[in-house]
Amino acid sequence: MEEQDIGLVYTLDEALTSLGFGKFQYLVLCYAGLGSMAEAFEIMILSFIGPVLRLEWELSPTQESLITTVVFAGMLIGCYYWGFITDNYGRRNGLLSVAIVTAAPAALTTFCPNYIWFLALRIMVGFGVGGGYVYGSWLLEFIPPQSRGMWMIIYYAFWSIGTILEALLAMVIMPTLGWRWLLALSSIPSFAALFLYIFTVESPRYLCAKGRISDAHDILRKIAIVNKTELPPGILVTDQVTDLNEELLSPGENKTSSFKSGFSSLLMLLSPSLRRNTLLIWVVFIGNTFSYYGIILLTSQFSSAQSRHSSISLYIHNDQSLYRDVLITSVAEIPGLLISAIMVEKGGRKFTMALMYIFCILFLLPLLMPRLHEALTTTLLFGARMLITANFDISNVYCREIYPTTVRSTGIGVASSMGRIGAMISPIIAVQLVRSSHQMAAIIVFEAVLVLSATCVLLFPIETKGRKLIDTLVV
Repeated sequence: MEEQDIGLVYTLDEALTSLGFGKFQYLVLCYAGLGSMAEAFEIMILSFIGPVLRLEWELSPTQESLITTVVFAGMLIGCYYWGFITDNYGRRNGLLSVAIVTAAPAALTTFCPNYIWFLALRIMVGFGVGGGYVYGSWLLEFIPPQSRGMWMIIYYAFWSIGTILEALLAMVIMPTLGWRWLLALSSIPSFAALFLYIFTVESPRYLCAKGRISDAHDILRKIAIVNKTELPPGILVTDQVTDLNEELLSPGENKTSSFKSGFSSLLMLLSPSLRRNTLLIWVVFIGNTFSYYGIILLTSQFSSAQSRHSSISLYIHNDQSLYRDVLITSVAEIPGLLISAIMVEKGGRKFTMALMYIFCILFLLPLLMPRLHEALTTTLLFGARMLITANFDISNVYCREIYPTTVRSTGIGVASSMGRIGAMISPIIAVQLVRSSHQMAAIIVFEAVLVLSATCVLLFPIETKGRKLIDTLVV
């Protein structure tokens, strides 16, 4: 048998296909999902503490809004920074750093004596949470190509679960123990991710991209043992050029480039071979975050005529019915996840995203008419959130698949960072225009953004469904 194996080779994708999706991948999924839940807790908590702090510390509306703004500002910076760290120093180092930077200031916020300290610590939390996508990039590199899309959508379900759990936690804690206890308990997932870090392993795809073939093979052997499967016969080799490279590159370009610095990685994203995808992805991410957070705000504006507090999330009053509104809105994401999980592998990434945009546009269209029945308005907005959630998740899968391993985290990081611009702009449209009795103008803006995003999706040159992930880019 050994003599027959002489001269045989296999690639990383062939190895992962042979190993299958087994116990090892389930453990990786659970850890990555825990990181996603930690991110959801720290973002969703903004929905509850702003109004309470406004009363306790006598904040102005601008000061209250700044509580949310600083978090997204920290995320905008962190999204790019953590991509640079994980692409240059390893996925495990990125996981550890993100967990530390998120957990420590999140817990310390509980003891904040005043508003300034609160802002300083929350911007640090935002900086850490900005690296939440690192968990997904790490998970992606352990999944066989034939089921990659479905399992990544399942991973995104942890975010929705996190938003639901945070809403339930707020319903119980806020009326009794107050906001400091809510902050303390909400940091538990971040600390759990930090403590469980010791059980993680480096991505074999990252190791292969760095030329550490022997180390990658050792990880694959561990996966085979845990999954009770076997590696293909032969020796592990890496692909330097794949079909995806050939579609992205211009003829005659064959010089392999390796970028070590963050600036160089950004230049790679904007290189001739990747520029079109990068710019289109940036527009899609801005459109998705603008629409996602905007729809949340629209839901609150239309469902609560007495709303007086503005933030990037839903308006929360000291009333159990309003906590339930947040919970119900979060549950609306579950069918979106189910739709995307089914469609992403059957219909492909591009077709599914375009289809979700079209239906989202149709759901928002009736809102151009004023004074719709409250139940109909709520149904339309919940349907829109369901669809934009599905699109959000699929675009994250596509973005990770389109970039080579050497800049994968930088690619998704910069795209996520660009997306925060949409999150910062959406309150201006969803809150200010609606409050100023310009509902039709607000809906037209949302429809225009969705149309632009759908157009960008259709212009993506490559469908990544079932394709092998690439490790290096030849330019």
